[in-house]
Amino acid sequence: MPTDTTERGLEALICTTLTGSSCDPDAAPAGETYERPAAYGTGWICGDPAAYDREYCVDLAQLAMFLRATQPDVAETLDLAADGPTRHKFLTRLQGEINKRGTVDVLRNSVKHGAHSIDLFFGTPSAGNERAKALYSANRFSVTRQLRYSRERAGLALDLALFINGLPVATFELKNSLTKQTVDDAVQQYRRDRDPREKLFELGRCVAHFAVDEHEVKFCTHLQGKASQFLPFNRGDKDGAGNPTNPDGLKTDYLWRRVLTRDSLTNILENYAQVLSTKDENTSRKTKKQIWPRYHQLDVVRKLLADAHRHGAGQRYLIQHSAGSGKSNSIAWLAHQLIGLAKDGKPSAELRSKPVFDSVIVVTDRRILDRQIRDTIRQFAQVGATVGHAERSGDLRQFIESGKKIVISTVQKFPFILDEIGDEQRRRQFAIIIDEAHSGQGGKTTTAMSKALLEAGDEGDDDTFEDKINRLMEERRLLPNASYFAFTATPKNKTLEIFGAAVPEADGAVKHLPFHSYTMKQAIEEGFILDVLASYTPVQSYYHLAKTVVDDPKFDANKAQKKLRRYVESHDYAIRLKAEIMVDHFHEQVLTPARSAGRRGPWW
Repeated sequence: MPTDTTERGLEALICTTLTGSSCDPDAAPAGETYERPAAYGTGWICGDPAAYDREYCVDLAQLAMFLRATQPDVAETLDLAADGPTRHKFLTRLQGEINKRGTVDVLRNSVKHGAHSIDLFFGTPSAGNERAKALYSANRFSVTRQLRYSRERAGLALDLALFINGLPVATFELKNSLTKQTVDDAVQQYRRDRDPREKLFELGRCVAHFAVDEHEVKFCTHLQGKASQFLPFNRGDKDGAGNPTNPDGLKTDYLWRRVLTRDSLTNILENYAQVLSTKDENTSRKTKKQIWPRYHQLDVVRKLLADAHRHGAGQRYLIQHSAGSGKSNSIAWLAHQLIGLAKDGKPSAELRSKPVFDSVIVVTDRRILDRQIRDTIRQFAQVGATVGHAERSGDLRQFIESGKKIVISTVQKFPFILDEIGDEQRRRQFAIIIDEAHSGQGGKTTTAMSKALLEAGDEGDDDTFEDKINRLMEERRLLPNASYFAFTATPKNKTLEIFGAAVPEADGAVKHLPFHSYTMKQAIEEGFILDVLASYTPVQSYYHLAKTVVDDPKFDANKAQKKLRRYVESHDYAIRLKAEIMVDHFHEQVLTPARSAGRRGPWW
C-alpha cells in the first residue's frame, strides 16, 4: 500500500493516534461520528465539522452531550438541541465570558448563567475521590478534521481543531515536506490566509495555533496576520534547534503522542496556559497575552517535579538554560506546582497528601521576575493567597507562620530575612529556587541561606560569594530539609561540580552534568538571542599598577594585580562604557542593515 504523503495523510495519522479512527467525516457511517473508541488510550473522540457553530465558536453536539452526562438539570434548562432564544441566550453569555476571561479561565472556573453555575470542565481528580474521577472521565476531548470556521467565507477550512467539551482550544495547519511544503509554509498560511478578525482566532479563544510538518512544530498564541509570532515547540537536536531522529515514526509525533494526551493537555491547561494581563507603568495601558509553554519549559518543570516527588527534599538541581529560554515563566510554573507536590508511597490518604515541601523560597534580583511570578501565581485562585513578597527583616518568618507557601524576595533583602529564621525552621522542608546561581547574587543568597538553615561554614577574606556557596556545598553541610533548584545560563566548572549530577566516565574520571539543558546554541538557532561572536568587536582594558615604595617586602604583585583587575572590570563606569560600545556596534553592523533589508526576528 503506497504511503500517503499528503496533508490529509498526516491528518489521518494524528487522528488515528488520538482516537483510534481517521475521523474522516466523509467516510463516517451515520450515527458513529461522536462515539468512536480511543484505541490508543489517549481518550480522544472524533468531532463532526457539521456540529460546529461558526457564530459562537462551539461544537454544539459535544457541549450538549457533556452537559447531559454531568449536569442533566442544566442541560434540560438550556435546551441546546433547539435553535431558539434559550440556546442563543446561553451561547451569548458563554461567548461574552470567553471574550472577557479567555477559554482557559472559563474551563477552570465555570460560568454563571441565571440561577445556574455551569461547569464546563472537570479537572484532574485527587487521589481516592471516585466522584471526581468519574466527572473527569466524562470530559469530551474531540478532534475535528477540515473545520470550516469562517462566518464570511464558507469554503475556508483548518486541517484540524481540538475541542474540550465543545470549546475550541487549538488549531492546526499541517504540511508534508515530501510535497515540497514545510512548517514555514504552514506559518505563512496562518499569517496570510487566516483572518485574525474571525471569532475563532481572537486572543484567548484558542490556547495555541500549531504549524506542523514531519520535522518541526511551531506555535502562535495570538494570530495577528503578518505580525503573528510563531515560536518553536521542538525538543532540540544535538544541543541545537529541531528534533532528533525518531526510530519509531515521525520526528514530531511527540506532540500528539505525549503532549496532547488527555492527562497532559489537562495538566497544561491547569498549570501552564493562561491569559496574563500587564499594565504599562508609564501609560497605564493594559495589554493581554496568551501564554503557552515552549517545549523545554514544559519538559524541565515536569522532570523536576517528578524527581522531587520521587526523592523528596534534600536534593540539588542545576538547570542550565540559556538567555532567551524564558526562565521567568519556568521558575514561576515550578514554584506554584512545588507547593502542591505530595509525597507518595504511603498507606493512608492523609499521609499521601502530606506535601514534599512546606515552603518555596524564590530568590532573584530581577524585579521583572518578581512581577512575573506574582502575576503568574495570581492566575490560580486556589493558591493565589499563599504568595508573600518579603521586603523586610522578619517577613519570611511571618509568612511561614501565617501559611504563605511561596515567598519571593530580592537578593538584597533576603540575607536579612534569613537571619530571622530560628532553629525551629530546621524541622520544615524547603524548596529554594535561585535565579542565576553562578552570579554574585546567587552565591551571596545561598551563603546566607546556609547560615540560617544549615550549619555555618568558615569564610575566607578573598572568597567571592560563589566561592563561599561552593565550599559550603562541597563540605556536604546541607541538611536534608532543603532542595536547591539553581537556574543559570553559564555555570562555572565548580558550580557544575556542586549542583550538577556526577557521571562516571570510562577512564575513571567524573563528569558533572546539569539536570536539564537549553543551550545557547539552540537559543541562537531558534532566533531567541543574537550570536554575538558573529559580529564581535573586542574592547580592551588598560590599567597600570605603580609600586611607589621600591623595597616594600609585603608587596605581592600577583595578588595586587588580581585585586586591581577585579576592581576595574567590575567598576560601573567600565561596564557602562563597554556596553555602550557593543550596543553601538550591534546597531551599526547588525540591526540597521537587517531592518533596511526588511528582515525581522524575535530578538528585536
